[in-house]
Amino acid sequence: MKNWDDEFANAIYIEGATDYITSWENESRAFREEVAINNKAMLNVPYGDKTRNKYDLFLPKDKPKGLMFFVHGGYWLDFDKSYWSHLAKGGLESGYAVAIISYTLCPGTNIPQIIDETTIALDVVAGEIDGPIYLAGHSAGGFLVSRLICTDSHLSISTKQKIKRCVSISGVYDLRPLMHTKMNKELNIDFETAQSHSPVLLSPRKGIEHVCWVGENERPEFLRQSQLLKDMWLGFDISHKVYIDKNKHHFNVIDGLRNAESPLCKLLFASRM
Repeated sequence: MKNWDDEFANAIYIEGATDYITSWENESRAFREEVAINNKAMLNVPYGDKTRNKYDLFLPKDKPKGLMFFVHGGYWLDFDKSYWSHLAKGGLESGYAVAIISYTLCPGTNIPQIIDETTIALDVVAGEIDGPIYLAGHSAGGFLVSRLICTDSHLSISTKQKIKRCVSISGVYDLRPLMHTKMNKELNIDFETAQSHSPVLLSPRKGIEHVCWVGENERPEFLRQSQLLKDMWLGFDISHKVYIDKNKHHFNVIDGLRNAESPLCKLLFASRM
């Protein structure tokens, strides 16, 4: 039987893992200070009535071409929007407004409720920015943005129609293995939740463009799940691909979002996949 705790253990296999986390926090703080000086940010805007229902909206120098909506990871247990502000750079350089959200964490909530919060957040931000929407999420955030493009999503019709592409970076698409991990004591995923909310067991919305972007040096489970989603969504009327990022692991695979000229940003905002 697989050791599922090890399959989902990222940090212990990444040299200097804690340095990455410190760097994210410091770089994001500096970025927010920089854009605040130029009045190009709306920070801590509420989208719901819960304490962590807040988003930051970063604006390009000219009228936005559309919206990039980013959802962070951390296995629904860790982090908030303040660690990821620097990932707005590539979207801003490309001419898009960028929204980064926080959401309530487990065990204070559960995954279905986090999906609901993410849905509300996207509907709220979509009403602020004209143009197409590009979804991006990392790890657990990759799960959340992929969940938003399934046919049973509770997003408003107008928001659904604006979504052009979803790029899930090192996402989780099958919740069932997480039921066998120690962290499930806090996640509280049961079979009904896994069956009802795992994207691999659901249908994507017709015509959507979806990318599983995953690092070559990820834990094998993340590579497996990316391929699994491609296989399970084969035959639906969507554009779908898996992109394996050479020499990248779970913590540096998101770096491309900081640079408009990176392959990751170019694919996210491409006119055609």
